This record gives sequence, structure tokens and C-alpha cells, in this order.
Amino acid sequence: MYRPWGFYESLIQGDRLQVKRIDVDPGHKLSLQQKFHRIEHWVVVTGTAVVTRDAEEIMVHENESIYLPFGSVHRLESLGKTPLVLIEVQSGLYLGEDDIVRIKDI
Repeated sequence: MYRPWGFYESLIQGDRLQVKRIDVDPGHKLSLQQKFHRIEHWVVVTGTAVVTRDAEEIMVHENESIYLPFGSVHRLESLGKTPLVLIEVQSGLYLGEDDIVRIKDI
């Protein structure tokens, strides 16, 4: 699914589980958002991410990961000249796109 910041695709969907590949173009970022019915783990494959998680800004490099608990306010940004590629693992009772609350849209 193409977006102004890059694209994502669902790799695996199952009961209470979804795995996505997310590609973010250099210098782009996603909306500041919150999800109440799932947790997420992000693993950076290539590039460098700046992750806003609640009041923190955390740099996540290749082969590093970050955990986003239920209800955390978060944003993903691609830093540098290399496209950011990450794997997102979602787990929870409800994984629909309408669980996403956009706090500040780009």
C-alpha cells in the first residue's frame, strides 16, 4: 500500500498476529499515532529510524529493535540518505487499521 512517506505490505496475517514490511523514504515520517488493541515490535533492516515513543526520541539502527506497548503515542521517521526498511510485528486482540488514532497527521 503506497503512502506519501513510502509504502507497506502485509507479509503474514493470522489470529492475533500480523507482520508487515514498512519502507520509509529518506527524510519522511509517519503520523504521530496511538493504538489501543495491539502492541508492536519494530526491527530495522536497513537505514536509521528516529522513533518517538511517548516523551522519548530514540534512534534505532540496522539490526536493532524497539517495543511499542498498548496506548503508546508514537511516530516513525527515516533519518539519513538510505531508505528505512523495517519489519513490524503486531500482536493483539484486534489488528484492524481503524485501531489507529492519528494524533498529528503529516
